[in-house]
Amino acid sequence: MTDPFEALRQPLVPVDPDPRFAARLRVRLERALLAPEGATMTTTTTTTGTATAADLPLHSLTPYITVDDARGALDWYVRALGARRRGDPIVMDDDRVGHAELAFGDSVLMFADEFPEIRLRGPKARGGVSHSLRLEVTDVDATVERAVELGAELDRPVADHPYGRNGVIIDPFGHRWMVAAAAPSTASVPESTRLRHGDVVYSSLWVPDVDRAAAFFGSVLGWRYAPGGESRGRQVEGLGQRIGLWGGEEHNTMFLCFAVDDVAAAAERVRSAGGRADEPTREPYGLIANCVDDQGMRFAVYELPADESPGVAAGRYQHGEICYLTIEVPDSARARAFFGAVLGWEFTPGSVEDGWSVRNAGQEVHYMTGMHGGHDRSTVVPMFFVDDIGSAVDRVRDAGGTATEPAQQPYGVMAECADDQGTRFYLGELS
Repeated sequence: MTDPFEALRQPLVPVDPDPRFAARLRVRLERALLAPEGATMTTTTTTTGTATAADLPLHSLTPYITVDDARGALDWYVRALGARRRGDPIVMDDDRVGHAELAFGDSVLMFADEFPEIRLRGPKARGGVSHSLRLEVTDVDATVERAVELGAELDRPVADHPYGRNGVIIDPFGHRWMVAAAAPSTASVPESTRLRHGDVVYSSLWVPDVDRAAAFFGSVLGWRYAPGGESRGRQVEGLGQRIGLWGGEEHNTMFLCFAVDDVAAAAERVRSAGGRADEPTREPYGLIANCVDDQGMRFAVYELPADESPGVAAGRYQHGEICYLTIEVPDSARARAFFGAVLGWEFTPGSVEDGWSVRNAGQEVHYMTGMHGGHDRSTVVPMFFVDDIGSAVDRVRDAGGTATEPAQQPYGVMAECADDQGTRFYLGELS
């Protein structure tokens, strides 16, 4: 007899998933595959632009502390110490929080309410602290000051020590935190070394009107200029970085020139990866080839002369210098494959969906760089270091640009801006 369920079964017809869903799923699978061995895949969903702390793998040792108010701790550690929420807390039948997690940088902190019945009590109930938690941050002074303003007890003021700058606080739940400067601090430039293959050696803001741009950024950042090789170009003087302006462009972006060991070989890799590359030309400053990647982003590769060894100046960033670059691309998977093949870049998941940190030979590139997918076209957006972000934001607005109110971030204070021609950039006060 014919099986009625088999007779009535409809054939399986493949359907095309929603392209946006497919793109998000592909990114999540890529991130899971790129995670270190032993990392746990998670089903926690995130909203574009919010921190994806759930993607963070656990390390070999994870602190798990007890607090007398887990709900309050969830909020306080985010506001005071720059933590990121990692999923939802587990609430027990008696309304106590049995498990909660927060991400601090690349590490995870677990905690729960007190459970005296299983001998889990916080420091206050036990009569004082028994351990310290060390937290590395970009700006020790600002972090400690903010924590004290929000209710922490200052146990030891911030000061310089042979082992680095740090301060000690007791949080409102009785735990002792040693707040220390990250090594190396993102507010500091590494010691001067020869630029490596894959590092940015020169950058230029491309704008419609170079004279307007020169006036704007001169007012906002204090830039001074020397004439460029052509009338549409300017070179910024007095900085440790090589930065220029270039007019007559319809797409406002920052053009990047990358150092390579062999410009002819790099140009061939560009072509093999699906991009376009001009034949290298000898210029007064070295051998260079103009290129376009496989998604339309223009850039250049530059072979340093044998007798030249430029690097990043030692010490702190100067006011007006670039402290971070965000490369926005339509398809991050394609861009990562392209620049991985051409420059040898490596990528690790960032703190936002489809966001990636760029590594060069296992280290940060000299211009700290991130990549973000899902944009209509490729655009490079710089962050400029400023001494006083409040005053800098006022200058942006006075010069005819736009700026958001400065917002506290784990690495310092940041504002999103655009000049009077629509050129997007960020301002960052990192110390």
